[in-house]
Order: sequence, then C-alpha cells, then structure tokens
Amino acid sequence: MPLILFNKPFQVMSQFSAHPERQTLADYVDIPNVYPAGRLDADSEGLLLLTDDGKLQHAIAHPRRKQPKTYLAQVEGQASPEALQRLSNPLDLGDFVTQQSQARLIQEPPWLWPRTPPIRQRQNQPTSWIALTISEGKNRQVRRMTAAVGLPTLRLVRIAIGPFSLASHPLMPGEWREVDPAALDAPS
Repeated sequence: MPLILFNKPFQVMSQFSAHPERQTLADYVDIPNVYPAGRLDADSEGLLLLTDDGKLQHAIAHPRRKQPKTYLAQVEGQASPEALQRLSNPLDLGDFVTQQSQARLIQEPPWLWPRTPPIRQRQNQPTSWIALTISEGKNRQVRRMTAAVGLPTLRLVRIAIGPFSLASHPLMPGEWREVDPAALDAPS
C-alpha cells in the first residue's frame, strides 16, 4: 500500500484519465492503481499525495481528518499586516466562511523552481509572497482568500501536506517518491 509524494507541475491535471488538451498524472507516475488523495487545480503546482489504499485516501481527504496544507502564494500587491490578519482569521467568502489559518509574509524561497511559463510581470505592480497554512481545502480556496483581501494570486505552490513537505522531501516538478504512510498518524 504505497503512499506517493508527487510534485505536480503547472497545467497538469490531478487525474489519471486522459484529458483532451493537458497532461495528466499518468504522464508522470507509472504505478498501477494509485489515485490522488485530494486535488490541485491545473493552474496550481506542488505536493500531491497518491495512494492505492481507499481507506488511506479517505482518511487523508475526509473533512474531519484533513491534514494541514501549506501553500506559497505569490500575490499581486504588497501584503500588509492587516491583510495577513484577515487571511489568518475566519474569512467570509460568500458561500462559506473559512476556518482560522496561518498567514505570514515571506521572501521567495531560493529553492523554488521557476514556473514554466513564467507569471506575467507588471513593472508598476509589486508582488509579494505569502505562506498560508489551512486545514480545509475547498475548491480554489487559497486563491479566493487572497482575492478577498485585495491580493490576487499569481502563482500558487502547495509545499506541505501534514508531515510531508517539499523541504523535507525535495522533489522537482514531475518527480515522485514513495514514503511510509504511517507518518500520517505519527504525532507531530
């Protein structure tokens, strides 16, 4: 019962079935009968967990046992302390209110790979980087959160799920590795 860490490249679909225009997980992972435990939008990059164990997949994705997820968001504009506070507190997004999260301003990590294609650059518009840790994961939640505080997301990279991170398990886009699923139950 493998647990696979996969660094999903930009514009790759979080599915194994064929897609008419985009690459899918099948273009990168050649292990039969594994499926994603959770998703990442095509325009997001980063860590995705794959498993062949339905119980483990359910445990990872179930709302009551959601693993905390950390994202790096490059946003348009300069993130103020007030915007970071709003991101950290429950935030009303119209159709739901987010749970409390952790948001902090960071420098672009030197280990972060360049995106292909690069994000658009506007000379008169600064960008900043936010590290955001959430314990839920509704559709496009991080992008909606940053937009709600006036900081549209330009690039979104998930760098950690529960105990697994790209810092402790370095992978370049398209790379994967097998890990011990027991780490999900270990105290952090």
